[in-house]
Amino acid sequence: MTIDWKKSAQAYKEAYLKDLKELISINSVRDDEHKTDEYPLGEGPTKAMLKFLSFGERDGFTTKNIDNIVGYIEYGSGDQTMAMQAHADVMPAGDGWETNPFEMVEKDGKVYGRGTSDDKGPALASYYGLKMLKDNGIVPNMKIRLIIGTDEESEWTGMKHYFEVEPEPTFGFSPDAEFPLINGEKGNATYVTTFGNTNGSDYTLKKFDSGLRLNMVPGAADALVEVSDNEKFVDAFTKFLDQNPIAGDVKATGAGIALHITGKAAHAMEPKNGVNAGTYMAKFLNEFAFEGAAKEFVRFLAEDLHDDSRAVKIGAAHKDDIMGELTMNVGIMKFDMQNGGSVNTNFRYPKGTDDKEILAKLEAVAGKLNGTVKEINNMVTHYVDPSDPIVSTLMHVYQEQTGDMDSKPEVVGGGTYARLMKRGVAFGALFPNAVDTMHQANEFQPIDDLIKAMAIYGQSIYELTAK
Repeated sequence: MTIDWKKSAQAYKEAYLKDLKELISINSVRDDEHKTDEYPLGEGPTKAMLKFLSFGERDGFTTKNIDNIVGYIEYGSGDQTMAMQAHADVMPAGDGWETNPFEMVEKDGKVYGRGTSDDKGPALASYYGLKMLKDNGIVPNMKIRLIIGTDEESEWTGMKHYFEVEPEPTFGFSPDAEFPLINGEKGNATYVTTFGNTNGSDYTLKKFDSGLRLNMVPGAADALVEVSDNEKFVDAFTKFLDQNPIAGDVKATGAGIALHITGKAAHAMEPKNGVNAGTYMAKFLNEFAFEGAAKEFVRFLAEDLHDDSRAVKIGAAHKDDIMGELTMNVGIMKFDMQNGGSVNTNFRYPKGTDDKEILAKLEAVAGKLNGTVKEINNMVTHYVDPSDPIVSTLMHVYQEQTGDMDSKPEVVGGGTYARLMKRGVAFGALFPNAVDTMHQANEFQPIDDLIKAMAIYGQSIYELTAK
């Protein structure tokens, strides 16, 4: 059957945007504080996943909700399964939005809102790609499942549960990254380094708070301190703001001097795209004579981690010819006088090193400051050979629809659900040279790019399952 995929995608544009608006309106940030038996990850992620399933039910697909943490939309039958693995949860909105992050706004040919780019917009485009086949009466030669997870931005609880109760798909892709195609993902390891709660008298760190998620460069940081000379301290902070790529403010309160720094949030896969407000806060505080564990906490951030996304200072730097450089993000930093300090670091590492080697480097540095390091989680490197049909077929479709013959399959630091499949790759929906606003304020995606992605997904599913 010959289908004009681009023309068909344009015909779905109005319906697609209507559905996307409903999805964006659901605040689907994982919310452990309000989790219940019915909503194990909070109400929002489940409701967004169920909204996806409702679209499938409306359009005549088979759907299944698995324990309110993962679900799928299915079309076709057979012994093999092609999977599209997407997610309905989103990152916390954070500061700096010019519009309501949970209200989709169309402006200048773009859609703004949390999830338009990561991952509700692309996930819905892949759904409409599947819908094209069904609406054209194309019956695939295998099962196709669009699997919707609910906490990709944290612990992957939902998708991991899917793999516990359902067979692993034969092959597939995750519409949660960029075009042309990602066939390799670096290892992903996260650690927490903890410090005591002792302090000094002339300079007292009462509170330090920065970061929302491990896989996000912190865009804001707050600290509360007591110092011996308020005026000198405030003047120094004002000067620090002027001399660095940050903004902020300072004010005296009954509890002490409150400091605030605004940097730039970004995805942890490339920390250089952000400005880490937390480590900048530590860099400033490190100029003063704090004592005890407070000083060790600040010094660790300021001298060993600040402005070093390649982990050179701690001796963990590594580069692979295929997978590229190791990267490090300092994602969450906290200190208070009762619980002490904690620093969460996230590493994306290539072949040739591993989580244990990184752990040893962290322990050697933190140990000198009486810090204790613990590994929280680790996912090993993932790579699908470019000769695999999943790679060659998707690359062919992308090239045919875009005319871009220069772009090649990539290896990245980001982690997608694709790595859970032996033959899984990440495929779109961010086009080369497009602005990447994932995990940032004012997240957006060009409407034309999303419709173009829909056409690419439709043809790709057809080429993989119906020819």
